[in-house]
Amino acid sequence: MKNYPTNSPEAIARILAMFMITDGNMDTRELESMENLHVYEIIGLPRKHFIDVLAKYCDDISDDAENDGTIHLLSRQRINEVLDLITERQKRLLCCALALDICKADSTISDSEMLLLRHMMQHWQLSLEDLENEFIRQ
Repeated sequence: MKNYPTNSPEAIARILAMFMITDGNMDTRELESMENLHVYEIIGLPRKHFIDVLAKYCDDISDDAENDGTIHLLSRQRINEVLDLITERQKRLLCCALALDICKADSTISDSEMLLLRHMMQHWQLSLEDLENEFIRQ
């Protein structure tokens, strides 16, 4: 799997890419939502570069496919490797908030997206209250 520098815009983009495809359905509303929320500017990565990170993530998970073509989108080891590249609390909170927005972009949060979001927050020891304190009460 491609490694990016710790806490880099690319590491954040990889997490968001993971959320975009974790339900097995790449929805254009997710990209539209990212555009509307100015996600590219927020994470400091041009849209084209984000798409490159997304494509590389898809290549990486495809390379990990089993012989019969089965891809395990929710591989705990892969997820943790991706998550462990973000160590700063503020960037973790930002990733959680952006991931939640991406999950909601298609008007539903799938079971796989919910599992991934829950795992990410537990892995980083964050709560919904932490997100609320950071983003809603400002």
